[in-house]
Amino acid sequence: MTYNIYHGENPSKPGTSNLEDIADLIQKIQPDFVALQEVDSLTGRSASLNDGVPQNLVRELADMTGMYGYFGKAIDFDGGGYGEGILSREPVQVRNVMLPIPRGGEDRAMLIAESKLPNGNRFLFAGTHLCHQFDENRVAQVEKINEVFSDTGQPSVLVGDLNFVPGSVPYQTLENDWVDIAKRTGSAEPTISYENPTRRIDYMFALRKSITQVEIIDIEVLNVGYSDHMPIVATIRILQ
Repeated sequence: MTYNIYHGENPSKPGTSNLEDIADLIQKIQPDFVALQEVDSLTGRSASLNDGVPQNLVRELADMTGMYGYFGKAIDFDGGGYGEGILSREPVQVRNVMLPIPRGGEDRAMLIAESKLPNGNRFLFAGTHLCHQFDENRVAQVEKINEVFSDTGQPSVLVGDLNFVPGSVPYQTLENDWVDIAKRTGSAEPTISYENPTRRIDYMFALRKSITQVEIIDIEVLNVGYSDHMPIVATIRILQ
């Protein structure tokens, strides 16, 4: 599952936290992995939604869902941090990779969770939120992602709010090394906005060179309005 959670605030109800709704959705879906974008950690903004008490949103969601939570900071923000989150049904090893911003702007990161499979192989689940301002940054960030995964043949999935549309230069650059899961299944749907869904900028990709180790069963954009984005859920089987 991947979901841009709009820093823990329901955009249709400003000043209202969306965490309980998101936790309830996760509990209903029961995913093994969840990537979260626009995640606050101990910021003043999170405190404003929680009676003045700063929150680590990943930790809060982990507690509410019974999952393990991991935060990857992209920037310092409002007294705390802001970036990526991953929830996992089982403990995993994580690393946070900073992505380039040649045109400047807001730093971006990719959080990668590594899970060991029963046969001893690894499964990599990565979540990211690419630059919303400059195409040059998005292309550089996609090239960095391809470079990070160039030395692995393990089954890998990349998800997140990528801030580009199908057919764009960064999309094509990423598609050189990755398979667009929604495109593969013929079920590519807009993900933003919930109120007027016209663009697909949230994705799930499988690493192309390990695609024979992955069975893609289905993928769905969920029609829920807890954020300005809609979440995506896919069922994927790792072949061993």
